[in-house]
Amino acid sequence: MNKKALNILKIGIPLLLGVFLVWYSLSKVSIQGLMVYIKKADYTWIVLGMFLGLLSHLSRAYRWLFQLEPMGCKVRFGNSVMAVFATYLINYTIPRAGEVARASILTNYEGVPFDKGFGTIVAERIADLIVMLGIIAVTLFLQFDFIYGFLIEKFNPIKIIVAFFGSLVVVLIFFMHMKISQSKIASKLKGFVNGIIEGATSIFKMKKKWAFIFHTLFIWSMYLFMFYITSFSIPELEGISMGAVLIGFISASFSIAATNGGIGSYPLAVFAAFSIFGIAEEPSIAFGWIMWASQTLMIIIFGGLSLMYLPIYNRKRNSLR
Repeated sequence: MNKKALNILKIGIPLLLGVFLVWYSLSKVSIQGLMVYIKKADYTWIVLGMFLGLLSHLSRAYRWLFQLEPMGCKVRFGNSVMAVFATYLINYTIPRAGEVARASILTNYEGVPFDKGFGTIVAERIADLIVMLGIIAVTLFLQFDFIYGFLIEKFNPIKIIVAFFGSLVVVLIFFMHMKISQSKIASKLKGFVNGIIEGATSIFKMKKKWAFIFHTLFIWSMYLFMFYITSFSIPELEGISMGAVLIGFISASFSIAATNGGIGSYPLAVFAAFSIFGIAEEPSIAFGWIMWASQTLMIIIFGGLSLMYLPIYNRKRNSLR
């Protein structure tokens, strides 16, 4: 398969999957039924959720400065903010293209070498992954009895144990083979794993590491509170348990990687998580759509303004020098 065809597939498959999932979610709740929930929703909570999302993005832009500073890159906060919003907007069109654009923006307007800028983005994604794994671990600890009971009820416990240990053995054998192998694939894999470790440990070597860690925890706290606060907008979700919120948040977070910006997959991921707790189908999917649409609207507005204002902002700054 040539490179052009591969690129078409990379772009086309997530888009087609998103269109299918939009159709599938709307087959569960009609557009008329969805509009009923949207009309009666309490927009005070939706706007507050959008504000928390905005704070998380601003914090991400500020956190980025801590990574760039040790490399001698003095980046203006305005450019960092607009690069972050542009990233999210571009990712709605071509998966992961936003990260490349984000590094390119700093190269064009701040003179930051592309490889250095992109390297910091990879490192921050590693930090985000660590926090996400921490949230999953806390959720498993707090909801262990419930999750264990659910799995026992739905699946044969012996099969679960066999599958778990079988998967563990396969993974161990695979990594042991990769460790001693001299093949090109093994070398690339080892380089990738070493890069992840190096990127993760570099966080603790930076000058303002505690500020970086604080902003990382703040970003994810805002994500979680944003999800929880927005649930108040749907009366049918009143009294939702924290367990449902945590598992719904985790499920929804992973859905964003499935399609461009989580289109179509986000509401279904929320519904799949909430259904475990016996929450009705229609309000679950309606909440997923409201949550996704409100955050997407914010990204479209601020991302679009950022792309338009970036050249103007930097032309003005350059003219004052």
